[in-house]
Amino acid sequence: MTSKQKIKKSSLQADSQKKTVNKALSLFYLLLRISVIGILIAQFFNGNFENVMLCVLTLILFAIPPLIERRLKIEIPDTLEVIILLFIYAAEILGEIRSYYTAFPAWDTMLHTINGFLCAAIGFSLIDILNRNDRFKFSLSPFYLALFAFCFSMTIGVLWEVFEYSADTFFGKDMQKDTVVSAINSTMLDPTKSNKIVQISDISDVVIVHSDGTEEALGVGGYLDVGINDTMKDLIVNLIGAVVFSVIGYFYVKTKGKGKFAKEFIPQVESAPPQKAGKESRK
Repeated sequence: MTSKQKIKKSSLQADSQKKTVNKALSLFYLLLRISVIGILIAQFFNGNFENVMLCVLTLILFAIPPLIERRLKIEIPDTLEVIILLFIYAAEILGEIRSYYTAFPAWDTMLHTINGFLCAAIGFSLIDILNRNDRFKFSLSPFYLALFAFCFSMTIGVLWEVFEYSADTFFGKDMQKDTVVSAINSTMLDPTKSNKIVQISDISDVVIVHSDGTEEALGVGGYLDVGINDTMKDLIVNLIGAVVFSVIGYFYVKTKGKGKFAKEFIPQVESAPPQKAGKESRK
């Protein structure tokens, strides 16, 4: 077999493999959407209209990656797109509607870690695209590119926590989940008002005293911390995810795009098709 025949055979095998992957991905996207639509119909007939809106929001979010690819001519790697869709499904459908946030305490932690990773990948891609574009006089070193990715991810994480706090404060939600702790430290309990820390340990329950004087034990097994532990935990795991991708992105740029793993998470601008010979471009 000649070298040309080997190249042709290899090309045909690559095309066949790509078609197989595309068919599998199309089936995956279809099944994911059918699942959301089925849950939407069930929630509608159950009268859970808030969950219906969550399903509608999920379907809208599912449509964003393909829209970006078509409108902005940006190629999103299949691995990144699959993870984004699974992330949306896990957060909205499984987390909120199926109550995985309550059933599995680590569910929220896992999603915030992935969110930190994905947001760093998106932030990294935004600047990497500008770095590679000849139309922009814009170039960052690998370190500053990774630093931007990290800062971008952390900013998104902080904004999300502000959103959760706002929803809890103004709309009576409970997005910042409570945590039961057995000890607290507070200067508010200092009777001398001299900013001394008062520690209370071995807390076994919280008793609510109502305005009419009646008392009610919550029976939660400790002090009910309202949100702060959940917020800090979310930001810490977001930081971990951001650091992981920022390091990956740093070495990706350092090696001039040779990293196979990083390529699966970094969108690229689609290259323009070559012009035909003898045909000049018009300005």
